[in-house]
Amino acid sequence: MSFPARDGGATEAVRGVSFTLGRERLGIVGESGSGKTQTGRAILGLTAPEGRVTARRLEFDGADLLRCSEHQRRTLRGGRIAMVLQDPKFSLNPVMSIGDQVVETLRAHSNVSPREARTRALAALEAVHIDDPGRVYALFPHEVSGGMGQRAMIAMMLIADPDLLIADEPTSALDVTVQLQVLAILDELVARRGMGLILISHDLRLVSTFCDRILVMYGGRIVDEVEAGKLAAATHPYTRGLVECLPRLGEDRHPLPTLERKPEWAE
Repeated sequence: MSFPARDGGATEAVRGVSFTLGRERLGIVGESGSGKTQTGRAILGLTAPEGRVTARRLEFDGADLLRCSEHQRRTLRGGRIAMVLQDPKFSLNPVMSIGDQVVETLRAHSNVSPREARTRALAALEAVHIDDPGRVYALFPHEVSGGMGQRAMIAMMLIADPDLLIADEPTSALDVTVQLQVLAILDELVARRGMGLILISHDLRLVSTFCDRILVMYGGRIVDEVEAGKLAAATHPYTRGLVECLPRLGEDRHPLPTLERKPEWAE
C-alpha cells in the first residue's frame, strides 16, 4: 500500500503483509505508523482515495476483495466484515441518537421492518451489557460516557452478525476497569458467535493475554508472528525489545531498557 510523496514519488506505508485468519483472535501490535490501522482499513476497502493497495490478492471467504464490484464491497462492509474504530466521539454521528445509528446499520444489510429493527437494536445494546438499553437508545453520543459509546459502537458493528470483526484500539480511550469490561464483551461475543477477530493495539501485554496469535509490525512490515502464550520466548530482536521495555512488578528496573531499531527490519 502506497501514498503519494511530496517529491512526486510514492511512499510505501505497508508492504509484504501476508496472513490468514480463521475463527480466532488475532492481535496486531506495533508502534504508531507501523501500518496496523492501514492494514485493517485495506481489508474493508477504506483506504484513503489517494492511497493505492498493491496486494496481489486480498481474499475473504473465497472472494477477492480487490477485484469485486463496489456493490459487493458495500454488501460485505458492515455486513460480513465490520470495524470498531478507536474513539466513539469521532466515529458516532453527533446528530443521530444511538438507537437510530444502530438501526441504520441493521437496515442497510437486512430487509426488516422498523419495529423489528428497533427490537433487534435494543437486544444488541443489551448484548454489550448496557443496563438500560431503552434509555441509551434515545440518547445522543455526547450524552454517554466513553465506555458507553464504545459499547454502542460494538453493538452497531455486530448487529448484522459479521463473520469478521476488526477492532482498532477499541480500549485506548478508556480507563482500565472499562477496558477489561469491553474486552470481556468481545471475548464473549467471539466465543458465542464463532467469528474471527483482529485486535489492533499498542498494548503488547493486553494482546498477549487476550489473543491467540500476535503479528508484530514495524515500518510497514510484519517482522514477527508468535503464539500469544509464547510471547516471552519470541526471538526477533524487535519483539524482544518490546517485551523488555515492559515494566515488571517487583523488579527494580531503572531506567527501563531503550528499544533499539535497525533499518534492515523495515526492508
